[in-house]
Amino acid sequence: MAQDRFGRQIHYLRISLTDHCNLRCLYCMPEQMIFRPNHEMLQDQELLLLVRIFADLGFDKIRLTGGEPTIRANIVELVRSIAATPGIEKLTMTTNGVLLGKLAAPLKAAGLQRVNISLDTLNPQHFRTLTRWGTFEQVWEGIRAAESAGLIPIKINTVVVRGYNDMDVVDLARLTLEHPWQVRFIEMMPFGGVTELQQSHVVSMTEVLARIESALGSLEVANDGKLDGEARLFRVPGAAGEIGFISSVTAPFCAACTRARLTADGKLRLCLLRPKEVDLLAPLRQGANLEELKKLILDGVWNKPWGHGLAQGEIATNRTMSEIGG
Repeated sequence: MAQDRFGRQIHYLRISLTDHCNLRCLYCMPEQMIFRPNHEMLQDQELLLLVRIFADLGFDKIRLTGGEPTIRANIVELVRSIAATPGIEKLTMTTNGVLLGKLAAPLKAAGLQRVNISLDTLNPQHFRTLTRWGTFEQVWEGIRAAESAGLIPIKINTVVVRGYNDMDVVDLARLTLEHPWQVRFIEMMPFGGVTELQQSHVVSMTEVLARIESALGSLEVANDGKLDGEARLFRVPGAAGEIGFISSVTAPFCAACTRARLTADGKLRLCLLRPKEVDLLAPLRQGANLEELKKLILDGVWNKPWGHGLAQGEIATNRTMSEIGG
């Protein structure tokens, strides 16, 4: 198994299938975003070869991200091939949900196990302001389609942006009263492209928690106080679902990090908020053999940083969120 120099076992790979997206969320990318040409991206067979190499190195959990992964050509067949890769035990996806209405059932049949769906507000007007494109109704249809298809448990990701949707967090938290979903509130993180907004409109999880408790009463700790991935979990007493808080800025969880990221253009990124990357695509296209590629990955993992440098004012500005995959 791949291990870094701090003794963390790195076995979770987030793969960005594309930097393209069918929304333009204001905290993620500029509306007039320029995307990379297709020939600079990992092609299907290149991606599947790297998946097999990562699996050989002990990576057993994969999350497909973007941009928006559901707009990748051949997405269902890619999921089928990745799910069939020996050693891959968990295969999940983070999506904006816009296309899940038609894709949830085929993706489940192909081997996808679960989805995280981004939804920042239940207010259709606020949704349009935040995403610039798309509609709330499309995403809500996608959530229900995913649940019907068995892509469960559903996790809903909400990035909280002051002045845009911080007033909506209580309504989102109320979803957990009746639905067995995990609604997760995420602190906005500053890096590439829209850094000024990300820094000036951040809302701490302490503030979000206070808003929710003022409306719904004191929350009880869930999951025995253990992190679920990166989320600290709570529950309204008697509720069907859970409320999660991902506090990357104010309460980092770097000590428990077991993940690496593969960007859509074939770079191994060891920390979301650090710019250093290892190029895998260029060596692959130049004829590197499997052992050489494995060594590049293992060396990269070994040098994975302990954590981000936000407290010291260090911000990774070499990519937008859509280029990394979250």
